[in-house]
Amino acid sequence: MLERTPKTETFTGAAGNKLVGDRYGKGARAAVLLHGGGQTRHAFAGTAEALAKAGWTAITVDQRGHGGSDWIADGSYRVFDFAADAACIAAALTEEFGGPPAVIGASLGGMASLIAEGEAAKQNLAPRFSAIVLVDVTPRFDQEGANRIRSFMRGRAREGFASIDEAADAVAEYLPHRPRPSSTDGLRKNLRLHADGRWRWHWDPNFFDGPHPINSEQAEQEAARVEAARTLRIPALLVRGGSSELVREEHAREFLELAPHAKFVDVAGARHMVAGDRNDAFSAAILEFLAGLS
Repeated sequence: MLERTPKTETFTGAAGNKLVGDRYGKGARAAVLLHGGGQTRHAFAGTAEALAKAGWTAITVDQRGHGGSDWIADGSYRVFDFAADAACIAAALTEEFGGPPAVIGASLGGMASLIAEGEAAKQNLAPRFSAIVLVDVTPRFDQEGANRIRSFMRGRAREGFASIDEAADAVAEYLPHRPRPSSTDGLRKNLRLHADGRWRWHWDPNFFDGPHPINSEQAEQEAARVEAARTLRIPALLVRGGSSELVREEHAREFLELAPHAKFVDVAGARHMVAGDRNDAFSAAILEFLAGLS
C-alpha cells in the first residue's frame, strides 16, 4: 500500500548546505522534483504522489534559501550555485539507486537542472540525470514577464504581511485567473512567522537582493542554458503553460531547434506556475513522458 505521508530527509549541497526533501513511494526508479524561485518542495506534492502511485520514488527538494533548507551565509544564489546543488542531489541518488534519477524542474529548478546537465556534458562526464522535464523554462525567455514575477516576489519580501489572510489577498490579486482556495493551509507552508509578528515568504531575501543574487551574471547564465540545450544527451520534455507570461511560443520553438529530440506539451489555461494552475494535466503529461522511457 502506498504511504501517503512522505518521509522527510536531507541532502548536502555544494557548499555543505542542508537541503530538505520529502520522499514519496518506494519504486526502483527515482525522480527528483525541484521547485521554482520563491516556492517550496510542497509545490510538487501532488505530482510526487502521482509518480509514487505509478511506481517511482519521487523526492521533492527545497532548494537553497527556500523552505526548510539552509539560507546561505555569503548570499550565493547564482543559478550556477543552484546547478551545483542539483548535481550533488543527483550524485547522491545515483549512488543509492544504481543509476541517475529523472529530474523535473520548474523555472529556477529547470534552469539549475539544465545547467547541471550541460556542465556534465562539457566535462565529458556521464549524464547527471536519466531524463529532464523543464517546466515553463527555456534557454531564453521573456524578460518583461520575468521582471513582473520578480516584482511580485520582492514587493513584500522584507516588509512581510500582518496576517496570512493579507498574504492570500496579495496572491489573489497577482493570480486573478486562479480560484481562491477555501483554506490558507497551503499558503502557510510558504510563509514564516517572525519575531516581530509579521509573516514573510519562506525564502531568503538575499535570493534577489544579496551580494550574489539569482539575476546576476545574466549573460553568462543565458549562454550556459543555450549551450546546455544544444548538448543535451538525455530524453527531454518541455512543459509550457499555454498562457505563460515567461515562455513564449518562439522560445519553445528555439529550444526544440537546439534539442530536436525533445518532446513538447502545451498546457492550456496554465500560466508560469503550471503545476499550481493545472496540476492534473501537468502530472499526466509527465507520467506519459516518463512511462515512455526505456
